[in-house]
Amino acid sequence: MFERYADTTFANGYEFTQGSGYVLPEYPFVEPPEIKAGTPGHHPIVIVGGGITGLTAACCLARLGVSAVLLDEDNTVGVKGASSRGIVYTQKSLEIFQRLGVYEAIAAKGTRWSVGRTFAGSDEVYSFDMRKQSGFNLSSQPPFINIQQFYIEAFLVDRIREVGHVDLRWCNRVTAFSQDEQGALLSVTTPAGDYQLRADYVIDATGSRTPFRGWVGASVTAKKGDDRWCIADVRFTKHPPVERHTWIEAPFNDNRAVWQHLMADDVWRIDYQMAPDADPAYVSREDVVRERLARQFGPDTEVDIVWVGPYAYRSECIDQMRHGRVFFMGDSAKVVSPFGARGGNTGIADADNLSWKLAAVLRGRAGPALLDSYHEERHEAATQNVLVTNRTARFLRPADGVERLFRTAAISLAKQYLFARQLVNTGRMAVANPYTRSRVCAQGGGQSVQNVSFQWADGNAGTVNDLVQWAAGDLLLLVFGDLSAAARERLRALAASAPVRAVQVVSDGRAHCREHVRDPQGHLQGACHVFGHAWALVRPDAYVAATGESIDAGLINAVSASLALTEGAQA
Repeated sequence: MFERYADTTFANGYEFTQGSGYVLPEYPFVEPPEIKAGTPGHHPIVIVGGGITGLTAACCLARLGVSAVLLDEDNTVGVKGASSRGIVYTQKSLEIFQRLGVYEAIAAKGTRWSVGRTFAGSDEVYSFDMRKQSGFNLSSQPPFINIQQFYIEAFLVDRIREVGHVDLRWCNRVTAFSQDEQGALLSVTTPAGDYQLRADYVIDATGSRTPFRGWVGASVTAKKGDDRWCIADVRFTKHPPVERHTWIEAPFNDNRAVWQHLMADDVWRIDYQMAPDADPAYVSREDVVRERLARQFGPDTEVDIVWVGPYAYRSECIDQMRHGRVFFMGDSAKVVSPFGARGGNTGIADADNLSWKLAAVLRGRAGPALLDSYHEERHEAATQNVLVTNRTARFLRPADGVERLFRTAAISLAKQYLFARQLVNTGRMAVANPYTRSRVCAQGGGQSVQNVSFQWADGNAGTVNDLVQWAAGDLLLLVFGDLSAAARERLRALAASAPVRAVQVVSDGRAHCREHVRDPQGHLQGACHVFGHAWALVRPDAYVAATGESIDAGLINAVSASLALTEGAQA
């Protein structure tokens, strides 16, 4: 039975891969109880897909104490035959992973970097150092860490097992789906037989080849590109600098683009742009790859090829990220070209965004309409990321005419003039997307809060994530400056009647509340995007829901709006 299941084609479609590969962990198949029971099981949340997005969602729910089931068709993390995949993880993702309890493992295994350099031939035409930019240098997490995606997925699996609440089911493939006003019904096949599951909500994290789009009739806006690339994950004796190096016109690659990154295990990721009509089987042959590497690093460089695989990108974005009981996230919702690390990182943010909302609704602490804000916020992020990456793709492979003329002029000017270097576009690195269209973000809301440091009342150091953890899924109200007796009484009444935990933040001097912290350098206040005597309402995903100045009806209305606690809210 298991052999017959294993012989079935998986939902990924990687071909032409070469190399010694990576050793992936394997997880045991456990027969689901529904098979012996002969009746469908019921769970509040079913997550389909055990990649980085699905596992992040599962870990977020587990941390909040929400029960869920995760179904994955394979018995491992990564993708057999293409296990490297995503490698660059941004500060926002790292801050999320810190809240989930896996950041330390990622930091210990991966490679930190902040410097990127771009070349046209032998000329450097653009560079950056994120550590020197104010938007990145105050967080407790670095701007970037490079690590193979399957390592993070394995860390998440271990963490979920440690925390509990989520049932991880390996070798469970969803074969059919239906939904109605009462819930969703999934048909699942396994090596031990078939069964069905009922769910209140379903998270689709199965990737770009998801069957759920067809099952729910989802429409997609898509554009297919003709750019071809070949990845080479290699170890070699000649070590380049621990920086992101990009060539727009690499003389060792027929004047086409090349990316160069260091990952974990002393493995380098080299991405080579190929001709549009390149044969993927030919460009992935080991002897052809070795010739390519020798042209770049010299014929005497010893090379161990870990993995090689070609890819062609496309961009697509689902038009609605919620269809009834189903929420699309990660590559199921959008696919972007891999420029600027806006693929897996936005899937991680999708998971973080939806999980706290599901937890709040299931616990009765928020209105059902809160779930609709998932589409409003994350679809805005998805469309923005598609737009940004498409612009990079057009710069790297311009059409004849105006686009090619612009690129030629930009490169020529950048070699001589500093101002023109901003025109060079080899990937605008992913940042935390703002939410400008969300019904649950009031005035001043929609901005991400960095994981900056402050001082607890006893003088010890703390971070924003510590406060978010302390709030335990409730809204976090940070009140900056002095508080009158009347304001303190209003805060006590608010905390007693709503899922809000309030903290006074003082720079120096005497605090008026038992729950208070100190922000002598103003980093916490700056991270919340407020100044002077003000308050900031922070959500469990470390986004500002609203800001204001007075403890009055405006604050009450902001709390109500951020949790969709309004009359007439619909599921």
